[in-house]
Formats: sequence, structure tokens, C-alpha cells
Amino acid sequence: MVAILGYSREQIFTAVKAMYSTVAESPSSRFHFPVGDSACRLLGYPAEQIAELPERLRESFAGVGYPFHANAIARGDTVLDIGAGAGNDAFIASRLVGPGGHVVALDLTPAMTRKLQNTIRESGEPNISVLRASAERLPLADVSVDSITSNGALNLVPDKRRAVAEMFRVLRPGGRLQIADVVISRPVTVDCHTDPRLWVECVVGATIEDDFLAMFKDAGFEDIRIERSFDYFAHSPSAQTREVAASFGARAIELGMRRSASAPNRAWQLMRRFSPHRLFKSMWRRGFMGVAGLAMALLACYGTLAAAGLLALLGIGLALNETVWAGTIATFALLATVAIIPGVRRHRSPSPALLAVAAAGMILYALFINYSMALELIGFLMLAGSAWWDVRLRRREEARTLGLDTGAAWSERLTER
Repeated sequence: MVAILGYSREQIFTAVKAMYSTVAESPSSRFHFPVGDSACRLLGYPAEQIAELPERLRESFAGVGYPFHANAIARGDTVLDIGAGAGNDAFIASRLVGPGGHVVALDLTPAMTRKLQNTIRESGEPNISVLRASAERLPLADVSVDSITSNGALNLVPDKRRAVAEMFRVLRPGGRLQIADVVISRPVTVDCHTDPRLWVECVVGATIEDDFLAMFKDAGFEDIRIERSFDYFAHSPSAQTREVAASFGARAIELGMRRSASAPNRAWQLMRRFSPHRLFKSMWRRGFMGVAGLAMALLACYGTLAAAGLLALLGIGLALNETVWAGTIATFALLATVAIIPGVRRHRSPSPALLAVAAAGMILYALFINYSMALELIGFLMLAGSAWWDVRLRRREEARTLGLDTGAAWSERLTER
């Protein structure tokens, strides 16, 4: 799916509308993702369901999975389809809810909503209505729908937490949600704020799988089940998209869940969101644990000295256990080194790791064998240099993978579209 890293919400929405307008109006064009009947079959839609859909809807289908594996829709339900597109899933949902139910098909792209409205009018489908809006601001009343379905929409939304909170708001207590979307194994961290050309297919807007699941749990959803996880991008006609997806561990996931009776309180949500465990995992994935370990080592070393000096000026004596103090500094310095070493797999350069090992050796020598303030300081400077170098090389390799290193790669991406 299309997303833009470093862009404003309006720019993201403009890009999404432009891409999916093309899918609606020129579905035979070449895209970096599967489209149409072949996409339905690849994703596991039953042949009988595909056959029942109007051809003009099938040709513009651009989902990433088969959310109906979760069986969230029951007869008589009021259903909200978020990111309905041309309306394939909305039509399937209308058959499931029957005459006593209703489907609200919501999409951001005018060309898609027009196409769906025209198809509804021509087919005489009585129980589908169409809304043009963003998932971040659902134009529906609280607890007004029984179930929600979504297929490949959330990774296009800039503020995903707000969108998930909106889903919770409009669902009735006990209401069900089924969703197919894109997740990744490691985050996209390259800074492209100064490169307004960048909009990367399929991956940049996606979320780490653990974080994706946590967003729903934080909002108050429960009984969250992974129905299926699979390599959606293996079917991309674009070799570059397949390479980018493989680099970030991108794949499609299908989930089912239900809304709890009430939303968790804000304090509980913040405690979960900023728990040390989550922060540690986030920093590790983003390659910042080396920097964090260095910062803690410096704080343990020079921060403690500064605190002791300040207390002495105030007439307060501070007794330090030098063994414990040195051990703490050494532990954080080693943590920084251990965090830098895996970067070799990312950027394939052993230099930052070797520099970090040498720096750690100097720091340990100064702490435990023959103390020298100069040697200790040089060790910290070398460790800082290795941490910076590692982050820099990780970002450079990521930019190369995303095709940001040459104008030729950008021209090739435009040609593929």
C-alpha cells in the first residue's frame, strides 16, 4: 500500500487518493500490488463469492487479505466497511447480513465512492450506503454498528491509534471486528522529511506486528485472534516492492476480535504504551540501543561524579562503592557494544562493531586494571563514534533498499506505476 514517511497528513491523503483513483478508473494499469479477479483468488476469496460480485467492482479490488476468515459478521448486523474501495467486501457483507441488515461502505477516495455508488444504483442493492470520509474521523454515532470489516486500509492511515479508537467508539459493546492489513517485522526509520519525492509502496505506512496488535488491546479490544499471516508481497508484480517487503519482513495478517464493554482508562493506556518493555523493544528494533547504552554509561560515570561534586559543595558527603560504580559503568558500556554488533547484519560493515569492541576494551582497562581518565574518555569518545557510525550505516542501507539513493531508482518506480 502507498504511504509517505515524513509527509503531512494532507499529503498522505492526497497520495492515497491519487493512487486509488487510478485503481478505480484505470484498473488495467500496472500496479505494484495485485488487483482485480486474480487478487481475489490469490487472497483466498471463494470462487462462488467472486462470481456473485459485479465485474466493475471486481476489476478494482485491491485488498491484502480475506478478512471474512474471522466470521465477524452475522445476519441482521449493521456493518461498517472501512476503506471499502470499489465495494467488493461491502457486497459480500450485504449478502451475509441479509435483508434485515445494513452495510455502510466508507472510503476516502472520491473515484472509489462514485464507482461504488453507481454500481449500487445499477444493481439495485438495497442495504448498502456509501460514505466518503477518513478512518480517523468516522461520521457515525457512538455504539451504532454491530461489526466492522476492513481490508488493507489501516496501513494508509497516518494516525492509526486514533482510527482504532474510532472503531472502538462506533462499535457496540461486544461488537466484532475483522481486519486484514499489512504488518512488518522491523520499522522503517530512514528520515525522508527533506525528500518530498518519496512515497514507498506497501511498507512505509505499516506497523510492527506486536505494536499493531497492542494498538487494539490498548483501545479496549479483546479476544484478539490471528486468523492467518502470509506473504502477500510474494505476489507483487514489482521486483523492487518484493525486495523492500522482504527487507522489512512485510506480510499480510488477518485478525478477528471483539469490543469490550468499556474503554480502558487513559492512565492504563499510557502505562501500557510507554512500559519499559515496549520502549526497550522499540529502541532495539530502531537501532538505538547502542546510543542508549552509551548514554547510560556516561550518566553512570560522569553524572555520578557531577552529583558527588554538587553534594560536596552543599556540605553533604557521598560514599561511593567504587567496585559497584565501575561495574555499573562497565555494564552499560558492554550493553552499548552488544547492541552495535548486530548492525553488521544490516549494513554489512564490521567497522562500527570493531570500533565498539576496542572502545569497550579501553573503558574496561581504565576501570579495572590501570585507571586513566584520558584513556577512559578516549574510550567513551570511540564508543560514541561507533554508535553514531552504526546508526548512520543502518539508515544508509535502509535508504538504498527503499530506492532513495539514486534518481534512477525513483524514475524506475514511477515507470512501474
